[in-house]
Amino acid sequence: MEDVVRRFLVVSIVIGLSLPLLAQDAQDGQQGVGALGQTVKRPAPPSGPTPRLPDGTVDLNGLWIGGAAVGDMEREGGLKPGEVPILPAAKALRDSRQEPNDPYLFCMPQGVVRGQPYPWRFVQNYTHKKATHLFKLEEGNIHSYRQIFMDGRKHPAELDPTWFGHSIGSWEGDTLVVDTVGFNDRFWFDRRGHPHTEQLHTIERFTRKDMGHMEIKVTVDDPGAYAKPFTLTFNARLSNPGDELMEYICQENNQYGIAGGHPNPLAEPAKK
Repeated sequence: MEDVVRRFLVVSIVIGLSLPLLAQDAQDGQQGVGALGQTVKRPAPPSGPTPRLPDGTVDLNGLWIGGAAVGDMEREGGLKPGEVPILPAAKALRDSRQEPNDPYLFCMPQGVVRGQPYPWRFVQNYTHKKATHLFKLEEGNIHSYRQIFMDGRKHPAELDPTWFGHSIGSWEGDTLVVDTVGFNDRFWFDRRGHPHTEQLHTIERFTRKDMGHMEIKVTVDDPGAYAKPFTLTFNARLSNPGDELMEYICQENNQYGIAGGHPNPLAEPAKK
């Protein structure tokens, strides 16, 4: 009976996290299920020209939906089953992982490649000069953000591993290219449990195709977990006019695991 209750709680949480994604993926006026179970109708995203800043740079500002992996980076990133060149040890680790132990469910940052079924926002620091920083706000998890340095600096020679790593950006034509290193190895790429090591190096390419659509290509290079680099392709859409980031409270060491009968695998052991 206890095992049944645990499974029910896990399924309930997974469904709860998936419902907003279903609503956000509803495009071209199709109906979807909202976060509270209601039926909603989303208009198609605008398809006008790509907006630009006064200096001609593509304007990435806006509230966006999608554009990253959630359940399975291989499938959602446009690859065929088995196409991700995962090494045997990394595959064994992935296959041993169970979704209730996903660090994201314990309110830990999702890192890179991984996304969330909630809107996110680009913020460009623009004035009459070129932007020196760019921020990507991720309100749907733990009020987290990514800082992308646009001032021409290089990666530091030594970095303390972090959840989002150290990101430097540059423009290649109308595409923002973000190069990131310095990751820790604690986040999962997706709910399936694809792992990585601290050797992870990602290159993201953000291309705003028009007013309402953005293509995001992510090249993953991690010789500690994958035999060769591979590239995932995702698509994001502009959210509806009037939509804003909503407050979402999710703090480290929340009680999801304990309440569901699953100890937090990232928690420090109790001192005796």
